[in-house]
Amino acid sequence: MSSTNILVVGAAGQIGTELVIALREQYGSDRVVASDLNPKPIDALANGPYESINVLDKHRLLEVVKSYKITEIYQLAALLSATAEQKPALGWDLNMNGLSNVLDLARDGHIKRIFWPSSIAVFGPHTPKVKTPQRTIMEPTTVYGITKVAGESWCEYYNKRYGTDVRSVRYPGIVGYKSNPGGGTTDYAVHIFHEAIKNGTYECFLSEQAALPMMYMPDAIKATLEIMNAPSDQIKLRTSYNISGVSFTPDVLAEAIKQHIPDFTISYNPDYRDGIAKSWPSSIDDSMAREDWGWKPDYSLERIVSDMLEHLREKAV
Repeated sequence: MSSTNILVVGAAGQIGTELVIALREQYGSDRVVASDLNPKPIDALANGPYESINVLDKHRLLEVVKSYKITEIYQLAALLSATAEQKPALGWDLNMNGLSNVLDLARDGHIKRIFWPSSIAVFGPHTPKVKTPQRTIMEPTTVYGITKVAGESWCEYYNKRYGTDVRSVRYPGIVGYKSNPGGGTTDYAVHIFHEAIKNGTYECFLSEQAALPMMYMPDAIKATLEIMNAPSDQIKLRTSYNISGVSFTPDVLAEAIKQHIPDFTISYNPDYRDGIAKSWPSSIDDSMAREDWGWKPDYSLERIVSDMLEHLREKAV
């Protein structure tokens, strides 16, 4: 552990912010370099080294890797589903070439290990929607999903051809309170809490029965750390592992919030993101992650709602 030096690319995002915090707790602040496009770090990242990096700038990446003697990169920089649909060319460039740049660093011997997140966006309208298997029809309908399918194959290719130790999980929708979501189709499940506390009402951009797999941020961070800490021989998939937390619809989430805020109301005004949601699974089979490296979530829906409201109310004071 003492020889591990980590670079987190895309550290100012929803997952990156909390991942940096967790990694610094595990390895020490001086051994975890946070990076993003911004010239200065956000407050949550300011207690350790920070570098401004565009993941598309291969020379800048190598400069930072050499400067800090980086051994592991967590490549989180990406354009998410809803945003990438508005800027498809940028979505493809950032999501694919950013990954390629990091994989090349490992291929060329500059780093030893990579974490790269995939997503339930790899699945499409012909994928089995209930208990979606690890290996199944994908056929995504979004730029984001297409880049994730291609990225999974690219990771597996580098592992087989060059021996690259790259590890990945397919994140479901992520719910968290420490940072803002980054333009994904599942962002409603974060927005709804803020609006419930602030205004007592929320207009949802998905339809009320849009069931999606979701996960609380502590579980997402836990899964990320567990797969990266697992012995290499336990990582039997070099594409990406299904992981799951809970599945719910907007109306089910609203009812759970009403247990704490009885006067809360929700209305629905579905937009293009509802079409994306309908192409994704409603629940995920993550048995391979459980069998290979012991994955198991900690948070139920009731616990997520209680914890989110408690922490957001504290922040509002």
